[in-house]
Amino acid sequence: MNNLLRKIDLTSLRLFVAVCQERNIARAAEREFIAPSAISRRIAEIEAIIGLPVIHRESRGISVTPVGETVLRHAQAVIGSIEAMGAELSQFASGAKGKVRLVGNLSSIVQFLPEDIAAFQRAFPDVDIDLEEQTSTNVMRSIQEHAADLGICNTIAGAEQFEQLPYRTDHLVLMVPRSHALSDATTVGLVDILNENFVSLGGESALTQLLAQEAINLDATLNIKIRVSSLDALCRMVHVGLGIAVVPQQIGEMYISALDVRLVPIRDAWAVRQLIVIFRNRAQLTATAAAMVNFLINKK
Repeated sequence: MNNLLRKIDLTSLRLFVAVCQERNIARAAEREFIAPSAISRRIAEIEAIIGLPVIHRESRGISVTPVGETVLRHAQAVIGSIEAMGAELSQFASGAKGKVRLVGNLSSIVQFLPEDIAAFQRAFPDVDIDLEEQTSTNVMRSIQEHAADLGICNTIAGAEQFEQLPYRTDHLVLMVPRSHALSDATTVGLVDILNENFVSLGGESALTQLLAQEAINLDATLNIKIRVSSLDALCRMVHVGLGIAVVPQQIGEMYISALDVRLVPIRDAWAVRQLIVIFRNRAQLTATAAAMVNFLINKK
């Protein structure tokens, strides 16, 4: 049984699988567009190599021997692997070169896209990626104005006009100074912190708009003392005690060891946000952009 790899070829295995599936050499030959005698010869060669019969020829077809069942199982696995390899290689053939213009919101860029883009470029080293940070609202505007091929944003009003696919789930938490009364809380809701001073991102931020709307739902208004343009500045403002802030969990965790802050889980449903990949029309995507879409939505 040594050196089977050198002795049994893929064509013989494929024809043997066809015979087993059809349970008839003539039908297998018709399916594979080959003479029945040629299939019989291929099977005889397999049996000669193995030294044992793989099928029994009967008056109305064939039956598979226990040895044949073993060969069949491995042959199907080999053929499946070859087909899977072909499917993966076709992605390279159809999207291995080119440029993708990608625009993403702050949350996606800070939390997820660096690792995902690095992994994509390892698979597609000849693809150039032009990445720009925008608010979720401006991400949609960029796609609408054909300034980008793909966008990543939160599921906010207006996103329904585009084709969209789920990308990642973004969990929000409350960041407070370590000395704050809520630093040891198990969970909080927005209703518990309405009287606090907040540090916030700019007014166009999807996160800021979300918090403002949730406060309105509670017949309240957030007391925003400081507005900043980056999550880094946001966290540092909390660190020095200028207010509390709602931040994406993964971003907050990056600062736990460097800043004097604590993270408190938020129990409200709005604290779990869906990030989506949006584009105008899948049929109009370049092969390279389509390859990136498939890569991102399957990278969990």
